[in-house]
Formats: sequence, structure tokens, C-alpha cells
Amino acid sequence: MNKKILLLEDDALLAETLHELLESEGYSVNVVACGNDAVDITYDKEFDLYIFDINVPDINGLELLQSLREADDKTPTIFISALIDLKSISKAFEIGAEDYIKKPFFPEELLIRVNSKLAAKNSAIKYKNLEFDPKTKTLRKDAKVIALGEVQEQLFELFINNISNVLDKEILMECLERPSPVALRVALTKLKQTTGLEIKNLRGIGYILEQG
Repeated sequence: MNKKILLLEDDALLAETLHELLESEGYSVNVVACGNDAVDITYDKEFDLYIFDINVPDINGLELLQSLREADDKTPTIFISALIDLKSISKAFEIGAEDYIKKPFFPEELLIRVNSKLAAKNSAIKYKNLEFDPKTKTLRKDAKVIALGEVQEQLFELFINNISNVLDKEILMECLERPSPVALRVALTKLKQTTGLEIKNLRGIGYILEQG
């Protein structure tokens, strides 16, 4: 299963940039712009890493992390903030942050820090009777290796790394040589027949592979 990150950032452009960068590295990222939304989503989902800005609406990042720590949430946390005073930095580490990056920063710098915090163990991803090794791209069904074509392999990786997340059909069609709704339906039918993945079509929304 790919690692899940919660990004709290109210600068829409920066949030979009970091979102795209982190997802391009295989992370699953939820983005929120205010403290209250961050609180709500942490009730519903578990994350492997938090990335919090400090000066955000409702509840600032420091107060948010302090509340999470008091609720026994030990999720590793990186702060990204324009606040460079020692008091803010000291407070961040005092309440349990693992890292603090001062704005402005290169997005790639954050990626290096994230990768170090979530050093992928690259253990096989298991889903029902399937086992996928993301390092070697080897897929086994009932312990037997099965081969996927290039298109099916790309589609499979998208779904297996985004279990329970809705995937927009436009994203899926990027895997096709000649994208079209019909070609996508054919490719997904073949993928389901080969792997047994229970992919559901949410009409007008996208496709989803539900938790096994």
C-alpha cells in the first residue's frame, strides 16, 4: 500500500505543486486548506505523515499538532512555514514535530525530507489473492507470476496504489495509446479478467478499487 500523506496548506498554488510532486513519487495525498478540515479528516482516515503549514485558518498548525498529540496521535509531522523565529521553531519540536522547513523552499527539498521519513520498505502489496512487488513490478496471482501488457500494468499500478480512492477516467485514459471512453472500458475489462480486481464504475465520477 502506498504511503498516505495529509498536507495542510492554504496557499493554493503551493499546495497544488506539492500535491503533484508527492503523488508523482507514488504517495497518496489529501490536501486541506484550514485547521478544521484537517481535524475532520484525521478522524476519518489514518495517515503515515502530516505536512502542516502553521499560519492557516481556524486552527493553526501548532495548535493542531498539539491537539493530535494529546489525542495520542503519533503520526510523524513536518512543518513548512514562513515563521522563522526561534520561538515558533522551538514550539514545533517541543510538541512533537520531526522536521521544520522554512519558506520559501524548493519543493524537491521537501520531497527529500519526506522520502527520508517514509523510507519505503518496498514490501509487497497484497490484495486478496494478488501480491505485487513494486520494486520488480512482479505480480503474482495465487502465488503464480502473471504477465500484464504495458497498458494493463500502468492501470494496475494506479488502482493498487489508490485502493478505496476514486480515480478520474481522464487520469486512467492517460495510460492508453489511443485514449477514448470505449478503449478505457475495454482495457479495464481485460485487467479485471486477468487479475480479478473488482473495479467499480461510479457513473459520471470515475472508477474505484474497493478495499479487499
